[in-house]
Amino acid sequence: MTTVEDRPATAHEGAVRTLLRMRVREGCEQRFEDAWREAAAQIAAVPGNLKQELLRDGNDPRTFLIAADWADRSAVDAFGRSSAREALTEALRDLREDADRSTFELLYGISGGEQASHVRIDISTKVGPGEEEAFERAYAVVTDRLRGTPGLIREELLHEAGTDLYHIFAEWETEQDFRNWVDDPSHADQTGPIIRWLSVFFARKVYEIKFRPPEAGVRRVADAAPALAEPVTGPVAEPVAVREPEPVRVPEPRPQSVVQAAPVVVGNGAVRTAQASEVLVVGAGPTGLTAAIELARRGIAVRVIDKRAEPSTQADKAIGIHCRTMEIWEDQGIVTDAMDAGTWLYGQTVFVNGKQTHQVDWSGLDELPYAHLGLPQYETERLLGAKAAALGVEVERGVELRGFTQDDDGVTAQLEYPGGTAGTARAQYLVGADGAGSVVRAGLGLTFEGGLSMFPQLFMLGDVDVDWDMPEGHLLRWVRIEEGGDFTGMLVCVPLKGRNRYRVATLAPERLQKTIGSGVVPAGFWKEYDPPGLADIQEAIDELGPAGTTASNLRWASIFRIKHGIVDRYREGRVFVAGDAAHLHPPAGGQGMNTGIQDAWNLSWKLALAVRGAASSSLLDSYDAERRPAGKAIVDRAVAIAFTDEMDMEDEKEQFLLEMQMTMNYAGSPLVGEVTGLEGFDGGPEPGYRAPDVLGLRRFGVAHDVRLFDLTRGTHTTLLLTADATTPRSQVLDLEALAASIREASGGQVHPYLVACAAAKLPPLVDLPVLRDCSGAFADAYGLGGDTGAAAYVIRPDGHVGFRTRPVTESALRSHLAGVFAS
Repeated sequence: MTTVEDRPATAHEGAVRTLLRMRVREGCEQRFEDAWREAAAQIAAVPGNLKQELLRDGNDPRTFLIAADWADRSAVDAFGRSSAREALTEALRDLREDADRSTFELLYGISGGEQASHVRIDISTKVGPGEEEAFERAYAVVTDRLRGTPGLIREELLHEAGTDLYHIFAEWETEQDFRNWVDDPSHADQTGPIIRWLSVFFARKVYEIKFRPPEAGVRRVADAAPALAEPVTGPVAEPVAVREPEPVRVPEPRPQSVVQAAPVVVGNGAVRTAQASEVLVVGAGPTGLTAAIELARRGIAVRVIDKRAEPSTQADKAIGIHCRTMEIWEDQGIVTDAMDAGTWLYGQTVFVNGKQTHQVDWSGLDELPYAHLGLPQYETERLLGAKAAALGVEVERGVELRGFTQDDDGVTAQLEYPGGTAGTARAQYLVGADGAGSVVRAGLGLTFEGGLSMFPQLFMLGDVDVDWDMPEGHLLRWVRIEEGGDFTGMLVCVPLKGRNRYRVATLAPERLQKTIGSGVVPAGFWKEYDPPGLADIQEAIDELGPAGTTASNLRWASIFRIKHGIVDRYREGRVFVAGDAAHLHPPAGGQGMNTGIQDAWNLSWKLALAVRGAASSSLLDSYDAERRPAGKAIVDRAVAIAFTDEMDMEDEKEQFLLEMQMTMNYAGSPLVGEVTGLEGFDGGPEPGYRAPDVLGLRRFGVAHDVRLFDLTRGTHTTLLLTADATTPRSQVLDLEALAASIREASGGQVHPYLVACAAAKLPPLVDLPVLRDCSGAFADAYGLGGDTGAAAYVIRPDGHVGFRTRPVTESALRSHLAGVFAS
C-alpha cells in the first residue's frame, strides 16, 4: 500500500475506515473500555485490519467512537462474518444504549510526523452533485498549505460512498494547538480553496484518544496519513450532527411565586431596595428590547439594564430588516412606524470577478408579506424602545452587569450603577442580550464555536454617496474568487435613504490589516479602531466595484475585527443568551440583528409561561433545541454570503426566502409534531414551520374580510379546528366540547376557532367562534384539499405550527399541549 510520504495528497487505494459510535449506559464507562480492549486484541488478528482506536467525546463522556482502518472493503465484509465481530458485539451489547455505524473511503492526507497523539478533530461537510472532484482537488491544495502547522500530527479526507458527506479527520497534539490555529486569522489563507464548501454545511467535534491496541506488525494507513478530523460513526446524518450537552433541568417556579426585592448597597454603605423583577434582561439592543416587549405584553415584571449611558443616535452596523421581522413588528404594532422611517430594497445584483452572475427583483414574490426594508439599527432601537416604554418598561442606562449566581429559585446579579455604586438585583430568570462582548456568555463559561465562521476578519463599513448607474434600490454584492478557489475580496453595498447613498461593507485593505496585526482573538467584536477615511472606502470600491466609480460625502465609518461563530448552548439553568451574545455574523450578511430578534421572539413566550408556573417542565429546554440549530444554519449562511460566490444556490427565489428567514423552521424540535390518518394533509405548513397568513375569511357580524393573522395576533396559542361538507353535526359538537375543554385546561392561553368551508352544515355553536373559508384560500394554504374530514392546527404564539392532526386525534392533541402547558 502506498503511503502518504511516498505519494503526498493522493488516495490510499482501496483503504476504508469503519466508525462505530456508541452511547454507553450511565455508570458503565469503565466496563465498556475494558470490554473493548479485550475484543480489540481479537480484531487485530483479523486479516486486513490495519489500525484500531477508541475515542471519547470531549463533551459527552458516555459517547465513544470506535475507529478501525482496513486494507479494503472485502476485509471489512470478512470481519462482519468473523468470530471477532461476534465477540465485540457480545461484549458490548449490555453496556450500550444505542449505536450506529458508517464506512468511509480514505482519500487524501498529510502527515506531521510520529508525535504522540492526543485529540482527534472531526470536521464534516457536504459537497453538491458533480462537485466531488473539484472539492478533492481543492482539498489537496489545502493539505500542502497545512504542512508544518504547529501541533498538527496527521490529517485525512474521508468520503462516505454513495452520499454527499465528507469528513476531514485530523489528529493534533493538543486541543489548544487546534484552537490556536483556528483563532489565528492567517488560517483563512490556508483553507481558502475549500471555504465555499465549508460555508454550505459545517459540523465539528473534538474527541480525546483513549486507547490504541498494540501494533499488529502491519504498517497502518493512518501512520502515513494525517487526520484533521475523526468522522463520527453513524448513518448519513449522524456523523455531521453535533451532539449537544444534556439540557439543564431546573425546577419550574410554582404558580403565584413571588420575586423578593433584593437590597442594593450603595457607595456610602446605605442600603436601598432594588426594583423587583421576574426577568432581568441585560442589554437594550434590538434583542433585549424585543424580549422586554414580549414579556411585558404578557404581564411579566421585566427589568432592562444597559451599560450604555445613552441610546445610539447615529449609524450602526445593522441596517437590513427581514420580512419575518416585519411580521413580528406587525404583531407588536410598530410595523407602520418602521415602514415610515425606512426605505425599501427592491432586489439584489451579484457580481463575481467583475461579471454579473445574477439579478433578482424581489417585488414579484407573492409569498412575501413585506419586502426587505432598510432601517439603521438606531432607528430600530428607537421604535422598540418607545414600544417598551408604552408597556411600562424603561431602560436603566449606565447600569452594568458585573457577575451573577443562580440557585433553584432564581438569579442574583451583581450590578454597577453610574458613578461606581455597587448593588445586587434578584430575578427568577436572566436573559443575556448584552452583545458581542457578553458578560453573561463569559459568566456561563460558554464555548464559542464555528469552524469557518470563526475566522476573525477585519471589516470596514462606511456610509457614502456613489456616482454609479446601478439598479435602483438593489442590494449590490461583488466577490472575487481566484483561479485556485481562494476567496480574496468582497464588497456589499446596501441602499440608504437618499439618492445614490449606500452603506458599504468590505474586508479592510491589506495595508490596514498589516497596521493592526493578527494573532489569536477572543469571540466577539474584538476591537474597534480609528475609523477609516474616504480614501480607504474609495480604495475598496476601486478594487472590486465598477470602474470609474467615485465615492463622496462620507458621513460615518467604522473598522473592527469580529470573530464569527456560535456558542455551544443557549441556556444554563435559569440563565439564557440571545442575539450577539449567542451568535456573531459577518455584517455583510445582514442576519445578526434579525436572528437576535427571533431569539427573543422564541424565548419570551416560553419564559412568560414559566414565570407564571403555567409551563410544562420541558418547555424552556426547547429554546436551545430550536434556536441553536437555527442560529448555526444562519451563521453558516451569512458566512457563505459574505465569503463565497454563492454558486451553490441556483433558485433565486428560494435563496431570498431563506435569507429573509421566511423558510427558517423548527422541524426537528421536540416541541412540534403531527398525527395523521390515511387522508392526512395535502401540503400546508409542516410542524415547526411558519404558519402563513390567509386573506378572505368571513365572520358573521363583520362587514369586511378577516385575515388569519387577526386570529393568531397576540400573546396566545391558537387552535384552528376545521370542518368541511362531510363533517357530521355530531362531530362539530364534539369539536366544540373539545375546544372549550382545552381553553379551560390552558387557563385561557389557547384560543380556539372553527374554520369551516362554505358548504359545511353547522349547528348553532356557543363555545367555538366560527369563520367561513368562502374562497377556499385557507384549505389551499393549509393542505385541506378535498372533503376528507375535520383537522386541527395548533399555532404557537411565535407564529410557528406546533402541531397538526387529521382526522382530529384528541389524545395526541392533548399530549402535545401537555408538552407546552403545565397540567
